[in-house]
Amino acid sequence: MNLTNSFNISSSALTAQRLRMDIISSNIANAETTRGKLVDGEWVPYQRKTVVMESKDSPSFDQIFQSKLDSHSTGNGVKVTQISEDQSPFKRVYQPTHPDANEDGYVFMPNVDILKEMVDMISATRSYEANVTALNASKSMFMKALEIGR
Repeated sequence: MNLTNSFNISSSALTAQRLRMDIISSNIANAETTRGKLVDGEWVPYQRKTVVMESKDSPSFDQIFQSKLDSHSTGNGVKVTQISEDQSPFKRVYQPTHPDANEDGYVFMPNVDILKEMVDMISATRSYEANVTALNASKSMFMKALEIGR
């Protein structure tokens, strides 16, 4: 086992959680954006984005099982594999005076739920804090190990 393995695992998780918080912030900022992108000459609302993460080495079940049997493996961290758009339908809101209202007076709003985004933000923040704590614990253990040699 490499001594810096715990640093690599925590740093990859910190990077992934930071990106997740950035995407969530973007979702919250665009929760009312009715002109997210131009598709076929028409504006469509902003679409909620999500972060997809997986293990850095993407092991198979057999590899994970064997490594747990050997009990010498600690993992390699995580990586962001994709930023995907949520395919749930847009919200229809009746606002006949809105410039983007259709002929029936309805405006299509983004599929962003502020409550869901805030829960995701709290989860990402807690994960980030947990990884900072793990990083500091590893650093503390290394410092104590160096003090033994004095």
